[in-house]
Amino acid sequence: MKKIAVIGTGNLGQSFVKGLIDSGNYQTTDFILTRRTRSKLAPFEEAGFSVTTDNAEAVNQASLIVLAVLPQKLDEVLQQIAGSLTPNHLIISLVSGVKIAQIQSTVGNTIPVVRAMPNTAIAIRESMTCLSTIPAYQEYISEVQDLFELVGETVVINEEQMTSATALCACGIAFFLRAIRAASQGGNEIDFHASEALKMAAQTAKGAASLLIANQSHPEDEIDKVTSPKGCTIAGLNEMEHNGFSSSFIKGITVSAKQAAGLYTDK
Repeated sequence: MKKIAVIGTGNLGQSFVKGLIDSGNYQTTDFILTRRTRSKLAPFEEAGFSVTTDNAEAVNQASLIVLAVLPQKLDEVLQQIAGSLTPNHLIISLVSGVKIAQIQSTVGNTIPVVRAMPNTAIAIRESMTCLSTIPAYQEYISEVQDLFELVGETVVINEEQMTSATALCACGIAFFLRAIRAASQGGNEIDFHASEALKMAAQTAKGAASLLIANQSHPEDEIDKVTSPKGCTIAGLNEMEHNGFSSSFIKGITVSAKQAAGLYTDK
C-alpha cells in the first residue's frame, strides 16, 4: 500500500480522505495532508494524521500524490514539488480544467499522471468519479480505478471529456441538491414542516436514483409507471416543463462546463 500525500486538503481533499478511511482499507498513518493554513487541518492532526504546510516535504514522504488545489493555485504548487518528484511517484490530479500536458510542462513527462474527477459524496463512499489519462500512462489507470472504487463508482473516459465530467458529476451534485431543496420548499408550501418536507424530498430523490441504478432503466420508463391519464403526476410534470425545468437544468450543466474549461487559463 502506497502512502498518500493530499496536496491542498480542502473540502474535496478532506472528503476523499474520509471516504478512504471509512472503506476500512486505509488508516490515518497512510496519509500526509497539506494546506496553507495548518490550523484548518487541526481536527485531522488530532485524529492522528500527519499534516504540514510544506508540499515538498509531503511529496518526499509519499509515493502517491493527490493534487486537490484550486486551478489558480496549481502552477505555484507544481513549482514547489517538481524538485521532489521522481518516476516512482504517481500523480492523481483532481484539479478542474487542467490537462495532463499542462502539468507535464512543469514536472516533465517522466512522472505518471492520471486525472480523476470525483464529487463530495466521496466522503460517504457514493462518489461518481471519472478517470482519464494519456496513452503513455495507461498502465496506471487500473491502480487509480481500484482506489476510487473504494469510495463509489468509476468510469474511464477520454481526457477531452473531463471538463464535461466536471459539470455533470462534480458540479452536478450541487444541481441535484438544489432540485431537492426546491422539492422540499414545495412540500413546505403544500402542508409539511420544513424538516419533514426535506426528509421526504431527499428520500424520494434517493429512491428515484436507486430505481434507475437497480433496474438499469431510462428515467422516462420509470416516469411512465407513475403517470396516468389526467393524473396529478403528469399535471405536475407538464407544469414544470412549461416553466422550463428541463431546459434550465440542461443550460446549467452546459454553462458550468464552459466555466470549468476556463478556470485554469483564466487564472
